[in-house]
Amino acid sequence: MSQNFTYWTSVLKRLGYLLLAIIGIFLLFKLVIFYTPFLIAFIISIMMEPAIKFIMKKTKLSRRASSIIVFIITFGIILGLLTWGITTLISESTHLLEGLNGYYNKADNLIQSLIKDFNFDKIKVSNEILEIFQNSATSFLGKISVWVQEFLDKFISWITAIPIIAIYFVVTILALYFICTDKIYMLDELEHHLPETWVKKIGVHLRDLIKTLGGYLKSQVILIFISFIISLIGLYIIELMNFGVGYPLLIAIGIAFVDALPILGSGSVMVPWAVISSLDGNLNLGISIVTLWIIMSVVRQLIEPKIVSRKYSVFTLFLL
Repeated sequence: MSQNFTYWTSVLKRLGYLLLAIIGIFLLFKLVIFYTPFLIAFIISIMMEPAIKFIMKKTKLSRRASSIIVFIITFGIILGLLTWGITTLISESTHLLEGLNGYYNKADNLIQSLIKDFNFDKIKVSNEILEIFQNSATSFLGKISVWVQEFLDKFISWITAIPIIAIYFVVTILALYFICTDKIYMLDELEHHLPETWVKKIGVHLRDLIKTLGGYLKSQVILIFISFIISLIGLYIIELMNFGVGYPLLIAIGIAFVDALPILGSGSVMVPWAVISSLDGNLNLGISIVTLWIIMSVVRQLIEPKIVSRKYSVFTLFLL
């Protein structure tokens, strides 16, 4: 009897943990709009931590004074990048939206031309199947065009919502300031208000988590960021050479996003782009895109072993 009671108690406890985990994940996605500024501030504070400690070591200033210096510099950089990024994204998204029908017609004409030029007699394809294939290609392009148009409309409306962006920016900056200047105080208060056993267990689990996942996540973020910077610089150079890139920032963000996905990489975007550009008659753009992709791949192959082989994550700096 006691064994059955212990068994069912264990089962109910595990089901309770599972239910709490499901509720936690649900709330995590549901409340993302509220905690995102604090999460961004936390990540930026981690990146600022080495600079704060460097200034403290070299100038013998207090943590608060060093934090304020680094915070002012970071604030200027963030404000400048945010202003440039928003204006550029609005401009590029608007131009892309205006020229979307032209790109759709060009892609449709290219596909229809390839179908007409291909010798289907060798594989004995009937005219009915050929017509179905042509209609399917046109329908597929139409759906992609509608999806892109809806996405760009929502993106432009979101990015031009100045009050919301201003609120997010102010909350993020305030959270960043207090995290940087009062980190030690917050950690001390956390230790005082939590039971000692909890603090020890949380510390152990956090350090284990950091050792196992922190290093991997950090290396992936660094690699994606490097790919984004290289692609952005390369695309702007290609645009200055008048090869017809059109939307360097949007494309660089798209390449970085695809590069972050498992299995897929930057080549899954850049190689088809280069092939389509070459088939469309813009051979210079095709060669430039392939060259940029080769440079990105070589740089990634050179730096990836060094970055991934590091044992400790930058997140440990926040816990030290």
